[in-house]
Amino acid sequence: MCTTISTLGMSREQWLRIRKSGIGGSDAGAVCGLNPYSGPMDVYRDKTTDEIDDMDNEAMRQGRDLEDYVARRFMEETGFKVRRCNKMYRSGEYPFMLADVDRMVVGTDAGLECKTASAYNKDKWKDGRIPPHYLIQCLHYMAVTGKREWYIAVVILGVGFQYQKITWDDRMIGKLIGVEQAFWNQNVVPGVMPEPDGSKACDQVLAQYYRSAEKKSSIPLVGFDEKLERRERLMEMIGEMEKEQRQIEQEIKCYMKDHEVAFNDRYKVSWSNTDTVRLDTKRIREERPEVYQEYAKVTTSRRFSVKAA
Repeated sequence: MCTTISTLGMSREQWLRIRKSGIGGSDAGAVCGLNPYSGPMDVYRDKTTDEIDDMDNEAMRQGRDLEDYVARRFMEETGFKVRRCNKMYRSGEYPFMLADVDRMVVGTDAGLECKTASAYNKDKWKDGRIPPHYLIQCLHYMAVTGKREWYIAVVILGVGFQYQKITWDDRMIGKLIGVEQAFWNQNVVPGVMPEPDGSKACDQVLAQYYRSAEKKSSIPLVGFDEKLERRERLMEMIGEMEKEQRQIEQEIKCYMKDHEVAFNDRYKVSWSNTDTVRLDTKRIREERPEVYQEYAKVTTSRRFSVKAA
């Protein structure tokens, strides 16, 4: 069984505060390491700090605005009726698991997740595929609500509409609960940061935690020699592969000459003209120093480098 929290009349800040008290559907894929835009360390920071990260962008806004449209298209295609929940669900057995679902399907033991995707991502939905972090999101909602089925519907902008049905899977849902439970009890509750995973999201979190270095401070470097040697070998390999990549591209450019596009049944290669406008900051600083000073902005970041002793 699960409990519910009414979201009617709730402010966005209140809603975000409640989300910090557990793992939501959009967090689940990140905790499992399947979200290309977030990771365990990102979720950890959200759940263990008082800061409210009200992240928003045009794509997210379009997703919210088009949610009704996706739901209507789903009803047209299936004949089902769906309704808004206006509530957040919390698992009774695993109270750290939350679900803020898009719709419930009337008269069935199922819910609905509404998505929008750009045409650039259409291949991720090809042949009935579901991006892994979205599949995990739906399984998470099933685990919290107890619903035996979940539908996911997507409008691929300018391309089309499709939906898939996900059915209860004891093994997958059991594993998902185990991963989330371990993350919550071993990381969030005791305040132990997850191990780095090499993702860009992890880089961003570390930059937020450790924004600036104390000048002239240092510590002994202990236990990292083997890893740094491995890093050197990786950088050599990357350099060799990048050189090979450039050589392939150069050979194709020599073949294309003045042509903008080359294509066959498998590939389309473009070598297009690009106009770039840049401000000559050096000249502005020399000739109009007052203008440069007025608009100059200082930002602080940290640069990571490794040198042989």
